[in-house]
Amino acid sequence: MREKLRMGMVGGGNGGNIGNSHRRGSAMDNLAVLTAGSFTRNPEQNLKDGQFWGVSPDRIYANYEEMAEAESKREDGIDFVSIVTPNQTHYPIAKCFLEHGINVVCEKPMTLYVDEAEEIAALAARKNLEVCIPYTYAHYPAIRECRELVASGKIGKVIDVIAEYPQDWMILGLNNDEDDFTKWIGDPAYSGESNVTGAMGVHLFYLIQAATGLKIEKVLADFGYYPEDAPLETISRVLFGLDNGAHGIAWTSNVATGHDCTMFLKVFGEKGSIEWSHEDMTHLHVSYLNEPVQILSANRSYMSDFSKAACRLPTGHPEGFYEAYANLYHAFCACLLDRANGIEKDASAYYYPHVQDGLAGVRYVKACVESHKKGNVWVSLDNPGNQA
Repeated sequence: MREKLRMGMVGGGNGGNIGNSHRRGSAMDNLAVLTAGSFTRNPEQNLKDGQFWGVSPDRIYANYEEMAEAESKREDGIDFVSIVTPNQTHYPIAKCFLEHGINVVCEKPMTLYVDEAEEIAALAARKNLEVCIPYTYAHYPAIRECRELVASGKIGKVIDVIAEYPQDWMILGLNNDEDDFTKWIGDPAYSGESNVTGAMGVHLFYLIQAATGLKIEKVLADFGYYPEDAPLETISRVLFGLDNGAHGIAWTSNVATGHDCTMFLKVFGEKGSIEWSHEDMTHLHVSYLNEPVQILSANRSYMSDFSKAACRLPTGHPEGFYEAYANLYHAFCACLLDRANGIEKDASAYYYPHVQDGLAGVRYVKACVESHKKGNVWVSLDNPGNQA
């Protein structure tokens, strides 16, 4: 019986934050071991990073093409690869590894364009391979509890959802000549048709759906730009329509001075409401009609089994960003291990964002772009080129 998976990584070198998050999250439950990689285009740094993380020098590759080819031919080749590279490279790298029969974890957005995302989804289905998209914020225990509360009917029918995700890293970077990240994330050659909606807005898109169990069907978007001549938006204001008939709003900005990673979610129902903040990610504030506000704490006995299954520490010990990554990797690795061991379960047994969620995120970004271009009109996610 296989108990651990062999993991590869493309990108993540040079001290990148997201690469570290993937490595630590994937290792937390001892289900995967980093075995191969192509971590950076700098040959010396690539070798140095790989050896520091315990990867054998013969499995540190100069590029992802060489890595996919070599690993696919080994009896002990990697079971999956994690792609943590700039946005415009996600599509060719994911396609390459899928074509070589290797499962994929791919940072969001999965691709820059809808046709690319559709191709990746079709390829994964044809090859019977799994693709996981790290919509990380939706995998805190408190967000799982929010989903359970909505599903139970305790707050009644959802009638309004407010989601916010402000940060200030872009405006800081634009005022720092040495900041390279803000240069490429705001460049259409690297980010396609969207900056903040594709980089951060997709997180809100998936978070809203994960927390409520509802689907976003249409959007009406209005973009803001800083500086005014920026080629891609730095502020995204999106009205959205849910499949239960309710509407809501998602605001995202990377030029919101004074905000670190200040994500908020508010779900209002006919009988009550639920509020969550990323800066206090272990708690939910729940209100019922004409009752005192309740504060629910992660991993308390009164929480649902679904929520408690995502906890590793006793109540009061904060579990944060790395643990949210670990929850994604735990479910993804459990799926691959069950397959390797001949255990068959329904896909719903593994709670992580699948390739169709990645495709939906790309369609959301496209729909928002089209809505803004057409003068702030409603656009359907099923067909982002048409008005809803």
